[in-house]
Amino acid sequence: MGCAGVSPGRCTYTRQVTPAVLAELVHASATAVLVQRGLDTSVLPARVTIERPRNPEHGDYATNVALQVAKRAGLVPREFAQAIAERLADQDGVRSAEVAGPGFLNLRLAAGAQADLVRQVLTAGDAYGTGDALAGTAINLEFVSANPTGPIHLGGTRWAAVGDALGRVLAAQGAKVTREYYFNDAGAQIDRFVSSLIAAAQGEPAPEGGYAGGYITDIAAEVLRERPSALSLPDAERDETFRQVGVELMFTEIKRSLHDFGTDFDVFFHEDSLHGSGAVEAVLAQLKTSATVYFADGAWWIRSTDYGDDKDRVVIKSDGAPAYIAADIAYLKDKRERGFDLCLYLLGADHHGYVGRLKAAAAALGDDPGVVEVLIGQMVNLLADGKPVRMSKRAGTVITMEDLVEAVGVDAARYELTRYSADSPVDIDLDLLRKHSNDNPVYYVQYAHARLASLQRNAAELGLATPAPDEIDLGLLDHPREGDLIRTIGQFPEVVARSAALREPHRVTRYLEDLASAYHKFYDAARVLPQGDEPATPLTFARLALCAAARQVFANGLSLVGVSAPERM
Repeated sequence: MGCAGVSPGRCTYTRQVTPAVLAELVHASATAVLVQRGLDTSVLPARVTIERPRNPEHGDYATNVALQVAKRAGLVPREFAQAIAERLADQDGVRSAEVAGPGFLNLRLAAGAQADLVRQVLTAGDAYGTGDALAGTAINLEFVSANPTGPIHLGGTRWAAVGDALGRVLAAQGAKVTREYYFNDAGAQIDRFVSSLIAAAQGEPAPEGGYAGGYITDIAAEVLRERPSALSLPDAERDETFRQVGVELMFTEIKRSLHDFGTDFDVFFHEDSLHGSGAVEAVLAQLKTSATVYFADGAWWIRSTDYGDDKDRVVIKSDGAPAYIAADIAYLKDKRERGFDLCLYLLGADHHGYVGRLKAAAAALGDDPGVVEVLIGQMVNLLADGKPVRMSKRAGTVITMEDLVEAVGVDAARYELTRYSADSPVDIDLDLLRKHSNDNPVYYVQYAHARLASLQRNAAELGLATPAPDEIDLGLLDHPREGDLIRTIGQFPEVVARSAALREPHRVTRYLEDLASAYHKFYDAARVLPQGDEPATPLTFARLALCAAARQVFANGLSLVGVSAPERM
């Protein structure tokens, strides 16, 4: 960390005191206290929790580590906290460590050490916020995987946003992520889809249990344009023609919708290939040798109740035919044989049973059930004028991805769908997302970035080129609002790391809103550019550097959730 070009005496620290570094300092100090007293250091958590107090008067950061472990160590929490505080007081960049309440530690950083986070951001650029916690881990991330029987509905749209954001967050922690779409081109649903296309082509209503809507009529007409004689073919050939051409047309449209939504896949895996290649039959033979599978009532069953399912599931029916789960097991085996260390599935609200089934599948294959993770997403509801919106203009029965994008745009749709924990239902207020106001979360965040871009353009027009980071006296950034903004910037790497570890990309969007709040408050309280004939001062350049760092973090964070960072609004 350099201090070139700054005023003498202003840069006396030797490290960048990020929250992660502060956690290491607290852990090391607590360890030293325990060692000095001959106590067991294993009572300490592997990672100390560092948080920002809600009340800034309580310090820059706080930790409850003394309260957390004092009893197990045989110490009084306040005395333990005080001993840790005394050791922390000697650390570079820590201005003070004070004991509060029953044993909390409130920590304040030296202004220069805190501000050097700005230098760290400007030096790292696009890489700020990335880490290596998942370096070397190959992850197969399967999401959306909607049947090619209609446009993507709201549930699939949510997974398109959340799954893509999760892939970006995992990659930011060093994982090698393969985004995969499981193309369900086999089974009864495809049969009903084909029957519906044929009925539409013949000008007849959809068969019972079939699919309706304008898209069915459109695809049927397209099949006839490509194969004008399709309806005059013998039934078997006619059905196969509509199957091949119709399914491909539908899937092409699904791919286009996803691409336009900013979600692209590395692999489109065809379920039918598992049957055609003999993979399903091969895995069934293997399963019969596994203790996780048993024979009863003329069928073979998998012990999925051992992994949380509500009942064991049939794998091989009494007539010897594979049950639906057999293809899922063959698919999991295929993923593992392709070298994936972790298989992540993002499934809809009606797939809770698949958690146990897929873990049981891994066990039946002789694998560690931990290689499978299943995230279950909840329902999405649209509201307009305070009332539910239920009908699609094109699909006729459900709201589609195109409906949502047409209503609010890609950015607002992606941001709002990523903004909530996937396991909670979401009500999307279309009226709110159309507003150009701070009440609209995505506008609030994007406006902060645009405001920063405008400020940098204005600075350039004044001839104020920001010097290199090492030539700026960042120790001048001692205004309370500057401190709040810097501390918020410093949280970003931890937010990204936790988002990846917990599979919760919504943490990034919520963080961006906190960052926007901190920036807007700073902007209102601290003037950045000189006015009139005022000359630029060292503080001007320090604040410009802070603004450049904030803009970088906004851009990095918005990129992680697949939302644009506009230059103007």
